[in-house]
Order: sequence, then structure tokens, then C-alpha cells
Amino acid sequence: MKLSRRGVLQGAAAAGSLWAVGCASTRKEGSEVGKVSAPKGGGKRILILGGTGFLGPQLVEAARARGHTVTLFNRGKTRPHLFPDVEKLHGDRDPKNGEGLKVLEGRTWDAVVDTSGYVPRVVRASAELLAPNVGHYVFISTISVYKELPRPGMDEDSTLATVEDPTNENVRENYGALKALCEKAVEAAFPGRTTNIRPGLIVGPDDPTQRFTYWPVRVARGGEVLAPGSGADPAQVIDVRDLAEWAILTIENREVGIFNATGPEKPLTMKGLLEACKQASNSDATFTWADAAFLEKHNVKAWMDMPVWVTPGGELAGMTALSNARAVARGLKFRPTVDTARDTLTWFNGLPPERQAELQKRAGLPPEREREVLAAWNQQRSGAAHAP
Repeated sequence: MKLSRRGVLQGAAAAGSLWAVGCASTRKEGSEVGKVSAPKGGGKRILILGGTGFLGPQLVEAARARGHTVTLFNRGKTRPHLFPDVEKLHGDRDPKNGEGLKVLEGRTWDAVVDTSGYVPRVVRASAELLAPNVGHYVFISTISVYKELPRPGMDEDSTLATVEDPTNENVRENYGALKALCEKAVEAAFPGRTTNIRPGLIVGPDDPTQRFTYWPVRVARGGEVLAPGSGADPAQVIDVRDLAEWAILTIENREVGIFNATGPEKPLTMKGLLEACKQASNSDATFTWADAAFLEKHNVKAWMDMPVWVTPGGELAGMTALSNARAVARGLKFRPTVDTARDTLTWFNGLPPERQAELQKRAGLPPEREREVLAAWNQQRSGAAHAP
């Protein structure tokens, strides 16, 4: 089963991940996981563009926990009740809309974290306005910037995606290529003062996409679970809290450059990921591993129907096995997968039933569909066992 680049990007758009990095935080106070020593040289003033989506609240909490002062700039439409004691500036990043960025003019910050940049023209406007008065620009990009990812171990120097018409602002169709152009716009405005962070699949509590949450929720129900491939295929995710804490660390240490931010540090397989989900819920789940050819025949799609997983071979076979060595060398750390699974399950179980039902439509297989595919697989295996 081949997984196309277009399929991944359109699936991401359908799941809501194009805005996800930009719900209320569930970080546990006093947690030792990912905790690092206090910053040297006192707190910094940090501006966050966005700040109320998925990654944003974790950035706010990570920054404040380490003694920094935070200002949020956004339209004030998404969860405006969050962080009542944090300075909030309202405007629109697109200069075409109203007063746009006017509220930022003349203000100074030590650093800015951009969680909501998707269109080069819009990102360029923000970066150029802030450049004279801000020391450091951290741009949250994506591993979708790469043109192809056919091999495990590819790094930040891999070829980037391009778009024939750079003025085409269709993010759904050109997500990765436009993000690559956004990176260039930031570096042009902040030469030598830019950190481009390219996360893989961001997961954990408050994830609005269901592209990881499906597994801890499904495994917790127990019974026979349809699992993709052989179990040995690689998997990569990054807990949103680990990403946020490291982004703040790059500001404290003035780490500049381009970094793949996905994990864990040591290779993780799909079997390892699903076993971590089982450990997190202490369920009686058993895993039935179905090969890619069978799944393709039964129209079970990689990545969206079987989250996190990509099939071996094809242009995106390396998407779940990127090199993160550069970021790890600069202090990126990862909590155990079982902790992410457990916290994600706890968060999901605390949601109202209607919200749970809404999320479960975004990725993964509905129970009746899974039972149907499992029955077909078991019938095939039974027939093979009785063949002469």
C-alpha cells in the first residue's frame, strides 16, 4: 500500500492538524518528566504568535514554569478564557485584515515563537515587523517540508518540497511547500537568529486530530485489535509537552538552525507503541498484525485508518524514521511512550461523550469496520491453514 504525499497532507487537513499547533492544558504541576534546571541569566520576555490551540498552551506553561514572561498575540477567537493573567494582544497576522499587526509595532521581546505561520506572505509580514525589536525567532515548521522521505535516517539537509507558483496560498494542497517558504521568509528577516523546528506527529493530551489518541483509546477497550504491518515497522511521535519544553530551551540557549523534532531518541516500532498503550491501560488487548497488501485490498489506509503507521516502501517510507540527532544533541528529551499514552487516555476519558464521538470520526477505524476487517483476515488465515 503506497502512501502518497498528497494523501498525508489532505488527511492532516481533514483531521485539523493545520491549526492544531497554534485545548486547555493538562500539564501536571510538579512533574519531574522533562524537567530541567532554571535558565541562566534570568527570565526572558517571550511573544507567542497563536498560543491557544494545542502546542501554544504548553509553550505558555513551559515558559512560565521557568520564570519567563509571556505575551500572546492572536485574534482572540479560540479559547479566549485561557491564561487570564497573561498579557494578550489581539490583531490579525494577515496585513490585509483590519489593523493587522499594528498592536505589535514598537514593542520589544527577547524572543518570539511562531506556532501559527502557514502562508509565506503572512509570515514575512510578522517577521519583518518584529525583526528590529526582537532578538530570536523560533518558527514551528513541520517534517512535511521535505519533498520526499523514502529512506530511514534522512536529516535536515534533505530536499525540500516546492510549489510551482509561490503566490499560491492554498495551504491544504501545498502545506509542506508553503511551510518551507515560511522558513525562508523568517531566516531572511532574522538572519542568524532563527530556529526552525520541524516536528513530526505531535501527540498527547488535548490532541485535536485523533491520529495518536486512537491507539490508547482502542487498546484500552481490549479484545482483538487490528494492527498494521508486522509490528516491526518504525513509529515516531513527539509529546506536545516535550516539544514545548524544548522550544523554550532553544530560546534560553539561543540555539539557532534547523532541527527535526520527533522521537523518541531510540527507535520505536509499532509493536512497541501498541504495547506501551496496553501497559498504560492494563487492558487484555491482543494484537492481530495484518500485512500491507491485505490492508490495501480491504481499503484500510495507512496513517489515517491505521494512525502513526506508514507502509514500507514508497516516497514516504522514511517519514516515521527521520534522524533527530541534531535536536537531541541540543537537549531535546522525551518522556516514556507509556506516559504519553496514559496521559492521553486520561484526558480523552474526561471529555464529554459528544466530544469523544466527534474526535473518533477524525482518524482510525470505527469498531464495526475493524470487526469486519478482522473477520476477513481470520477467514483468510483459516483458509490458508486448511489448504492442501
